[in-house]
Amino acid sequence: MTDGSEAVFETRGLTKIYDMGEVQVHALRGIDLKLYRSELVVLLGASGSGKSTLVNILGGLDTATAGHVFYRGTDLTRAADRELTEYRRNYVGFVFQFYNLIPSLTALENVAIVTDIAKSPMKPMEALELVQLADRADHFPSQLSGGQQQRVAIARAIAKRPAVLLCDEPTGALDSKTGVVVLEALERVNRELGTTTVIITHNVVQGEMAERVIHLKDGQITETHHNEHKKKPGELTW
Repeated sequence: MTDGSEAVFETRGLTKIYDMGEVQVHALRGIDLKLYRSELVVLLGASGSGKSTLVNILGGLDTATAGHVFYRGTDLTRAADRELTEYRRNYVGFVFQFYNLIPSLTALENVAIVTDIAKSPMKPMEALELVQLADRADHFPSQLSGGQQQRVAIARAIAKRPAVLLCDEPTGALDSKTGVVVLEALERVNRELGTTTVIITHNVVQGEMAERVIHLKDGQITETHHNEHKKKPGELTW
């Protein structure tokens, strides 16, 4: 990215150590990173490389042991619990490997849960339209395929118009064909809403759809590269 681009996130020396009894696990070892407005980034690495820990700290779900993480200039490492709750509620959307939909609610009602508490949400049906599931609005999760449930989860995450969308292995529980449909939904959200989108994966091929791929290993960034010619999700095979 150019120097003129707005850095949504900046981390400096970000470190996370978990105490596991008498053993200390160094999940992150001094991460320096910038993520930019409207950027689609893939964090690539094997299990245990620190990807999820990094994203959880960016999203305010976890706190750093040392270092700093700034969101648009605000130091989240100094934020109180109440401030982190407000930050998560107003600015961050999360998509996880498992969909966490409420079984007794329809797709539309699952999305409406978020719009009821957001500051300036889109209409629930608008969010479902963005992931091309408006025709399944009245269906319950048990009546939807895995890919459809994940797209409902994406609709729920974006319905509050978050500035940032953090996705932890969003295709991990899906076959490749269904996974491509989910990636198409994420790409559409990034393109049409301008949402800074971070996708965690261990799938190297998925990095080809990103503007930037950041490789992690043993809690450190080992490589960063830009894709001059991004592929569309439909062009990916794995």
